[in-house]
Amino acid sequence: MRYVEDHRRQTRRRIVENASYGLRQKGANGLSVVDLMRLAGLTHGGFYNHFDSRAALVGEAIAFAMNQMTERWTKLANGKPDGERFEALIADYVSTRHRDNPKHGCALPTLAVDVARSSPSEQQALASRLEEMIDIFVDLLPGEPPRQARQIATGAIATMVGSIVLSRAVGAGKLSDRILDAGRETAGGRIRKPQRRTKKALRCEKS
Repeated sequence: MRYVEDHRRQTRRRIVENASYGLRQKGANGLSVVDLMRLAGLTHGGFYNHFDSRAALVGEAIAFAMNQMTERWTKLANGKPDGERFEALIADYVSTRHRDNPKHGCALPTLAVDVARSSPSEQQALASRLEEMIDIFVDLLPGEPPRQARQIATGAIATMVGSIVLSRAVGAGKLSDRILDAGRETAGGRIRKPQRRTKKALRCEKS
C-alpha cells in the first residue's frame, strides 16, 4: 500500500511539473487535458484518478511554477549583500535569459491574461502565490514603512512582469532589449533616493 501511495504521489507531481512547463510555453488555454497528460508521458484516461477537473490541475501547475520563482528569488537574495538584493532580483527577472526561456520562467507573463478569464480556483492559485512574491520584495525593504514597502514591491513586480510580456511580444531585437533596459531602470528606480544637491550645484542653478 505504501508503494502504491508513493507511486501515485510521484505521478501526480510529474503531471503537475510537466503541465507547468507546458502552460508557461503555450498559455493556460493552449493545452487540453489530453495535451497536459501527454506532457507527462501518460494517457488522459487516468486524469481523474489524480484531479477533479482541468482547472484543478492548472491551478496546481501555476502554484508549482510560481513556487519555483520564489525559491529562485530567495536563493538569489541570500547570496547578496543587503543593499544589493532588491535590484539583484530585478536584474535577474528582467533579463534576456528570462525573456528567451518562458518554459522555465515566471508564470505571470505567460498566464496572467489567460487566468483572468479562467476559473476562480485558477485565479486564487495565482493570487495567493503573487502575494508571496510581493512579500519577498517587502522583506528586502526594511527601511521603508510597511505600507510604502508593499506599494514599492507591488509596483516593481508589476513593472517587471509587464517588461517581460512586452519584450517577448515584439520578438528578440533592439526594441525588445530597450524594453528590458527601461523595465530594469524603472523597477529599480522606485527605491533610489534622489541625490542631494551640493551648495555649488544650487548656486549654479540660481545663476
